[in-house]
Amino acid sequence: MRTASIERKTSETEIRAELSLDGGDRRIDTPNGFFSHMLDALTRHGGLGLDLVARGDVEIDLHHTVEDTGIVLGDALREALGDRAGVRRFAHGFAPLDEALARAVVDLSGRGSFHFRLPADLEQAWVTTEFPLTLAGDFFGALADRGRLTLHLDVLCGRNPHHVAEAAFKAVALALRDAVSLGPAVSPGAEGGAEVPSTKGSLTA
Repeated sequence: MRTASIERKTSETEIRAELSLDGGDRRIDTPNGFFSHMLDALTRHGGLGLDLVARGDVEIDLHHTVEDTGIVLGDALREALGDRAGVRRFAHGFAPLDEALARAVVDLSGRGSFHFRLPADLEQAWVTTEFPLTLAGDFFGALADRGRLTLHLDVLCGRNPHHVAEAAFKAVALALRDAVSLGPAVSPGAEGGAEVPSTKGSLTA
């Protein structure tokens, strides 16, 4: 089973997550309804099982809670992937939501790298009075860094910040779903096991 259980506790946040790469129940409890909605979209369309409880110093703002949730989910993703043998590794996803369109490209490279592009007129946009659109970038940056994956996330067009954020989360979900999947794209290794899809023979070293 490709699963992981991670807990993180600091003076700013306390987060616990159980992640399954191959599906399962979803129970998401965060102090912000919109963020919970985005995590539900990420796991639902990504084919992931997730039991997550996050608490944080939201009396300051949501940044610590959102970013640290990305850290925890990145750690869980890295642990659940193990040596990454047999995964497809490279994948992309496009997701529209009405006028918004987002593209995500993923490489389970073993190196954390995140690149986020928004239309200039949305760079300072707020989805709700508590959730600036830039928090989506903070979340995915932490996820990519701790999950040791390369993620390019581009919002190609959009007007409504809610639509833009949701399209972005869904695009990443679709790309992650394919990147972590096991299938015939990777041939068996010399000893009959699944091969690590890398010319250097490792995605964790």
